[in-house]
Amino acid sequence: MPITNQQVTEHAFLRQMYDDSYFPDRVVDQGKAILLRLCERIEAKQPLDLESLYALTRAATEEFNLLDREFVAAGSEIETVAREWICDEFCFVASAYGFMDADAEELTSGRDW
Repeated sequence: MPITNQQVTEHAFLRQMYDDSYFPDRVVDQGKAILLRLCERIEAKQPLDLESLYALTRAATEEFNLLDREFVAAGSEIETVAREWICDEFCFVASAYGFMDADAEELTSGRDW
């Protein structure tokens, strides 16, 4: 399902990670794909409240938990700065879909990175 939200289609996800050679592009690509799948799920399910949104973001967070292993295998990791950048992307997604009052910590609850 193609994403229809113009803010999302025009957004450069994880730009800072792509700009930092510490993070391999091929692994960052996987992170970008996780965020795009989250957007697709939001558009498909159209959550009406924060709890429904958080259920979708928890699933995406779990995907990032698994992706951290890929970063480690590539000689990198989701460290402090990367955590902030990824959390910022979750906040962007929530905002782009009208959830301005989403809690940043709740959007990525369950993260182990």
